[in-house]
Amino acid sequence: MKQTFIILVLICCTLTAWGQVPRPEYPRPQFERSDWVNLNGSWSYTFDFGNSGKERNLQESQGFDDKINVPFCPESKLSGVEHKDFINNIWYQRKITIPADWKGKNVLLNFGAVYYLAEVYIDGKFVGRHFGGTISFQFDITPFVTPGKEHNLVVYVNDNLRSGKLPSGKQCFRFYNETCMYTRTTGIWQTVWMEAVSPNGLKSTRVETDIDQQQVVIYPTFFNESSSNKLKVTLKDNGTVVSEKTITTSNNSVCVLPVERVKTWAPEHPFLYDLTYEVLDKDNNVIDKINSYTGMRKISIEGNRIFLNNQPYYLRLVLDQGFYPDGVWTAPSDADLKKDIELSQEAGFNGARLHQKVFEERFHYWADKLGYLTWGEFSSWGSDFNNIEAARNFISEWTEVVLRDRNYPSIIAWTPFNESWDNNSIDQYPRFVQDIYKVTKGIDPTRPMNDASGGSHVITDIYTVHNYEQDPAKLSEVLTPDANGKLFSNDNYRFAQYQGQPYIIDEFGGIKWIPTEKDKNSDISWGYGEPPKTLEQYYSRLEGQVNAILSHPTVWGYCFTQLTDVQQEQNGIYLFSRAKKFDMDRIHKIFSKNPTFK
Repeated sequence: MKQTFIILVLICCTLTAWGQVPRPEYPRPQFERSDWVNLNGSWSYTFDFGNSGKERNLQESQGFDDKINVPFCPESKLSGVEHKDFINNIWYQRKITIPADWKGKNVLLNFGAVYYLAEVYIDGKFVGRHFGGTISFQFDITPFVTPGKEHNLVVYVNDNLRSGKLPSGKQCFRFYNETCMYTRTTGIWQTVWMEAVSPNGLKSTRVETDIDQQQVVIYPTFFNESSSNKLKVTLKDNGTVVSEKTITTSNNSVCVLPVERVKTWAPEHPFLYDLTYEVLDKDNNVIDKINSYTGMRKISIEGNRIFLNNQPYYLRLVLDQGFYPDGVWTAPSDADLKKDIELSQEAGFNGARLHQKVFEERFHYWADKLGYLTWGEFSSWGSDFNNIEAARNFISEWTEVVLRDRNYPSIIAWTPFNESWDNNSIDQYPRFVQDIYKVTKGIDPTRPMNDASGGSHVITDIYTVHNYEQDPAKLSEVLTPDANGKLFSNDNYRFAQYQGQPYIIDEFGGIKWIPTEKDKNSDISWGYGEPPKTLEQYYSRLEGQVNAILSHPTVWGYCFTQLTDVQQEQNGIYLFSRAKKFDMDRIHKIFSKNPTFK
């Protein structure tokens, strides 16, 4: 084991020396600058189980004894550590060199995600602190560094997973994985990078596409406003300028780009326009440039149906939990992110619920490129909603999620909660859900919201239910309105009545199937219900369930559990390794069906 670890460390060091760092691609594809440095690769680290690191001044350490391969979490094989027990505190260290030509620019230190609380130190000095385990954040480290010089970077991480105060998703609260709870993720688990930015550069944008008025509306925010500087925005179609406008670099400015002969974005034709942002000084010199893109699409609700680009669009989704055998929450490569979408499309799905995890931006990029609808979800499990600190942690991180990802056209709905209930708090729970609904709609009024997938709905634009009835005939009965026209609800309408929204069964199936004994992941491998005895029985049950859902005009979509096996939960269309389990032509014919009713 020790020899294997040494080999992994040597490989990591060698790759870093050659410039072939893990996950080398730019991590923020919708807001891409060319002047950046990837900090992935070999870092030193130490565990701090006694939480005494600050007393021992570890923030000033010039290097710890052990090595870890960033951006993979210490629980993962790809990290070179593979520590499976709980990690309450961990310290990271590496040297960083600021390029000499970054003089006069601000230096931003970016983290794709760190679970959970992260503190950053440079040369022993405290830089900043971030709460939230699944979302990106950055610090302006300009006051702490000098271009052309080397500095010492230390990151401290605290992970109090079992406190009930942290949104944790499917991370298991017990030592051994069980049921639908899996290996934990602690510390840095997405790309770390630096970039150089003009002090007067572009900080962020909100992009809204309006296909009815044939325009793109952009709301920019700048690091510093200047009446003498300008922002030039250019929209292109395969290199041809479609629209262009120059505005003042003011946070009050709005850029409206008219678009003639709009090309819409949809799974059948995922066309993307290129966007370029250029900040110009008073002499028209480019002081900041960002490459981006957008898709012209509209998601809306009319009656009990979801519309895409003003046409009814039936959702055939799959549950994707985003776990990987060697990387846990982190995909081994950018190609693996793309592959998961391609596998889903091969199976006949037109999108996914991104379940109990905030997916990285590169996944959304590939969903945009490949034409793949997604519901952005939060890792809501693990939070005690009756706890004020838990609610505060939830609201602040979820807000950051919506702010970061609202420009991706492939995301068509938000789902902050999954199977959440009041837990005997009939005052706090509905109030909390209402607060999250208001915050979400305030940040992004363009997408519908599914407040509590398969749980206690309070205020929701989409009414979702979960049902793992294995018998197709009984599943059809469940989805049939009763004599009074009442539809099935997971909580029997405890807080909110069904009001004619799109009604979607966004978890069903979960049929256990393990092709051979060698494909069994665990002695406690499981799925929902009694597994079929033969492969033909599997196909028959699956098609029967899908047909049952498609036959009901009251239902406007589904989400099948799930895309891949995940550790001991073996009810995926594919193995955990992403190898095939079934005849994919046959699977595709089942999941590519659309309802026959109008």
